[in-house]
Amino acid sequence: MKTVIFAGGLGSRISEESHLKPKPMIEIGGKPILWHIMKSYAHYGFNEFIICLGYKGYVIKEYFMNYFIHNADITVDLADNSTTIHKDHSEDFKITMIDTGHDTKTAGRLKKVAPYIQDEQFMLTYGDGVSNINIKELVEFHQEHNKIATVSTVQPAGKFGVIDMANDGSVNGFIEKPKSGGSWINGGFFVLNKEVFNYLDGDMNQVMWEEDPMKKLVADHELVGKQHHGFWKSMDILRDKVELEAMWKNEPKWKTWK
Repeated sequence: MKTVIFAGGLGSRISEESHLKPKPMIEIGGKPILWHIMKSYAHYGFNEFIICLGYKGYVIKEYFMNYFIHNADITVDLADNSTTIHKDHSEDFKITMIDTGHDTKTAGRLKKVAPYIQDEQFMLTYGDGVSNINIKELVEFHQEHNKIATVSTVQPAGKFGVIDMANDGSVNGFIEKPKSGGSWINGGFFVLNKEVFNYLDGDMNQVMWEEDPMKKLVADHELVGKQHHGFWKSMDILRDKVELEAMWKNEPKWKTWK
């Protein structure tokens, strides 16, 4: 089963770094966040990927085309222009990288990779979010419910701590960044049947996957959600990157692989 990854957006909210590279190539612990996401899928045996390129897509192509060079010791002999790779460590990834357009929105990007999906089911995610979600269980949940689309749902931590305060002003307790009021949001890990492309009819270039197509799936009772109670974090702004970097050094909660 293949995994489609949206990796073509501008990443304008983290422009401190995305002006140089696409957002999925921003590094956590010396590796692009895209690599972390792919490692999470590969841990469960899903190692075939289709990456939807757009903004600065050549950076992603260059990284994987020269993966050995980026991740190994090398000797370069300038006399005969030869290169020797030492202590190389590669990944068991098969990656198809498709230019889906600089300004194309997510529904259009998904539609453009349809010719590269042969299986009846595939997965979809974003190139900027990490989680310890059990991908195998998500696939099993999708197959059990027999719907066109399954989405993981999460309860992100709030941005601020909450104070439990009595009417007289006395403080009874403090909760650091509690879950967001019981609301469940799109966690970004999908399992889809190929029938989903029927919901991408017509010109989708300026349509968001999260809007019209998903709303139509809901109206047709073809979307089911699986709650994820574990770790999840989207890298939207620079502060998120800093937090993920700190976690990587101490306790990377999304690291399911060894």
